[in-house]
Amino acid sequence: MIRVQAMPFDPGGELNTFSAACPGAGAVVSFTGVVRDVTGGLEGMEIEHYPGMTEKALGAIRGEAMQRWDLAEAMVIHRFGRLDVGEVIMMVATASKHRKDAFEAAEFLMDYLKSRAPFWKKEVTADGSDWVASKDEDEAALNRW
Repeated sequence: MIRVQAMPFDPGGELNTFSAACPGAGAVVSFTGVVRDVTGGLEGMEIEHYPGMTEKALGAIRGEAMQRWDLAEAMVIHRFGRLDVGEVIMMVATASKHRKDAFEAAEFLMDYLKSRAPFWKKEVTADGSDWVASKDEDEAALNRW
């Protein structure tokens, strides 16, 4: 359940479909990321990736989550291309018998996506564009796993 796509998606619909595919789960956890204007003046983001390589990397980290936690299923959806402020950029969902596994696995996947997934993000403003650099706090979050 890995998708890398340019087209928008409906997080509510995706969560309903995901949940329906996991009837024995006692916990379903989801996180949806949205493009936000942190500094003011952001018009949008441009997200690039290498087709094939990105899906393989996301599949590997999903597989690791499935092995490390008792999950019924895990899903990762991530968009690429031009995204405006307020648009959905990604979604992670996990399902398990118990909430602890679902929460921890979802956090693990999100931390990976933020720090290691092969996506390159450029912030676009009226003044130009700049590549988004890695942040120390994102690296620290990933190191806990």
